[in-house]
Amino acid sequence: MNRTRVISMIAAVAAGALALTACGSSSTTATTTSAAGAGSSTAGSSAAPGSSTAPTAGGSITIGSANFAENVLLMNIYADALKAKGITVNLKPKIGSREVYMPALQDGSIDLIPEYSGSVLAYFDKTSTAATSDAIYAALPKAIGDKFKVLEQSKAEDKDAVVVSASVAAKYSLKTIGDLKAHSADLIFGASPEYKTRANGIPGLKAKYGVVFGTYKTLDAGGPLSVAALKNGQIDASNIFSTDPAVSADKFVVLEDPLGLYTAQNIVPLINAAKVTPTITTTLNAISAKLDTASLTELNNQVAGGKDSDAVAQEWLKAQGLI
Repeated sequence: MNRTRVISMIAAVAAGALALTACGSSSTTATTTSAAGAGSSTAGSSAAPGSSTAPTAGGSITIGSANFAENVLLMNIYADALKAKGITVNLKPKIGSREVYMPALQDGSIDLIPEYSGSVLAYFDKTSTAATSDAIYAALPKAIGDKFKVLEQSKAEDKDAVVVSASVAAKYSLKTIGDLKAHSADLIFGASPEYKTRANGIPGLKAKYGVVFGTYKTLDAGGPLSVAALKNGQIDASNIFSTDPAVSADKFVVLEDPLGLYTAQNIVPLINAAKVTPTITTTLNAISAKLDTASLTELNNQVAGGKDSDAVAQEWLKAQGLI
């Protein structure tokens, strides 16, 4: 081996070391790289638009979440499974509502987020009439375009719901959303600021059911503020998610939705198409195959009980044989 060739090889090794170092530069990064990931396939992967992060041998990805506990939990499930496959993972939790994190996905600030199928379709195609799990999933690829990709959806579903306390349900004989119409002018509704303008929020309640609340109180997206306000009687109705442990714990009444204001909402990974690799696809699809609504509800219960979200994610992945 001649001297020139030796020098060239040393330079190549040094350059590779610098590239690996660059992957962990973000202050919001949780990174793990394992020897097992060195042989992982990275065919077709590239940095997200606007990203200067160089991939490791196993690749790198930035995962974000919405600003509520369940989505953070799902982010951790995706992250821990990918780390176990040698992928370098950067985390950006609690970014905000869909109106905030979708632009972040579009500009490459994040590459992947756990999403809800019906809401994604409504975001990209406001004219879609698809309502069932299969119909929504079939419509998603065309709606989101070539820049993004949805991987396999899970059986786990977390739907929006109009929820009232047991006392309010009894007082006004409420069983369906439509039953609110005769009383809504005297009632206080509390939810996130986005719910006030979303098509399946306040405008949808008026269009589908003729329900117009007398007062709207801005709180959070089915989170602790909304739950506490409903429990304490500060509001009469709210938008609480169907897998929220508070529904059973506080004996809330989920009003039936016979006119289908809320479509199917299966958990689905939404990813920047440029970041898709066989390893990422196989790993996330395996999660979707194992995750169902009962499991997700139980995991939410653990987090609501004070258990660390990442610890809950890791325990579930180990129990399913995914890490």
